[in-house]
Amino acid sequence: MSFRKTISWVLFPLTVWYAVGVWLRNMMFSLGLKRQVAPPVTTIGVGNLCAGGAGKTPMVEYLLRKFSDRYETAFLSRGYRRKTTGFVLDDGSHSPSRVGDEPAMIGYKFPNLTVAVCEKRVAGVERLLARDLPPQLVVLDDVFQHRYIKPTINILLTEYDRPWFKDCIMPYGDLREFRSAYRRANIIVVTKAPQQIDPIERHNFVARLKLKSYQKVFFSHVEYRDPIPLMGGAPMPLSTIDHVLAVTGIANPQSMLQYLATQCKTTPLQFADHHRFGASDIKRMRKLFGQLEGSRKLILTTEKDAVRFRELKGTDLLAGLPIYSLPIEVCIHPASDGDFDHTIESVVSENVSFLDRMHKTKFNI
Repeated sequence: MSFRKTISWVLFPLTVWYAVGVWLRNMMFSLGLKRQVAPPVTTIGVGNLCAGGAGKTPMVEYLLRKFSDRYETAFLSRGYRRKTTGFVLDDGSHSPSRVGDEPAMIGYKFPNLTVAVCEKRVAGVERLLARDLPPQLVVLDDVFQHRYIKPTINILLTEYDRPWFKDCIMPYGDLREFRSAYRRANIIVVTKAPQQIDPIERHNFVARLKLKSYQKVFFSHVEYRDPIPLMGGAPMPLSTIDHVLAVTGIANPQSMLQYLATQCKTTPLQFADHHRFGASDIKRMRKLFGQLEGSRKLILTTEKDAVRFRELKGTDLLAGLPIYSLPIEVCIHPASDGDFDHTIESVVSENVSFLDRMHKTKFNI
């Protein structure tokens, strides 16, 4: 028996208690004892059933690129591991300590976007709507388990190599709630899939999802772009690099490491998810970087980790280190369920227009 399976069986009693707690919570929502709110603004929720690593942030970015130029758009997150509390707007500093890693990264990449964090997502949306220029669209991440808010479009992600139908509830498995929770989604996106999928294999995969009549499924893969210097500048094609030190502090860096291995010689240096880099970490990086072979080498990290490295820019810790981040983008596969962009855009357009008309009628505009 593998170590993971041994630990899983040891933790099985905790799994039972956790499952009971999840069941009771969902039952309270079903009976109306806990209130779910559909706010008076178009919202898109992005979430997953498993614990971490399903690709929520790249999907959020995909949606923001599609809509932020057409509608007054805001991004709202809980701000995981930030040092602040309550409702906080990104003030342009893009500080992970202020708003959390993902919101800081979104704010850095989308400087004209309203980025906010709030543990209570309903209160967060209310604060956004109370601003002088309220959003027409709010994109929310990691919202699938936050049932107090009911998104206009509820997108559920599941990894191609780690789908929910092969998993179990925590801590025996990696699911944060029962598999049946997928029924709350309007759209399901299978992430990190191969670029080319055999039609029979795709059919069999979809069959195991057991979709409902109101649900659509799409497959996606990720594409990596040329690395960008930490403090900005021209991209550096990986084809010109001999060796990289891949420094990561995310839940699941395997996709990135596998990609880098196909491009150049790679030495990984992995830290825990949301790791805060300190002087001892930088010293370790310097030592490993100095040991890399080849004359054309650099330190490569993820875009999420880059925001934490940028917090050190006022110090001398990073002096002389060629640190780059590796951009990632989501690509949606053509699918029998129709065009993903059209599916999302039609709902957003219709809902935004309806709410705008309601607002004008209410205030006799």
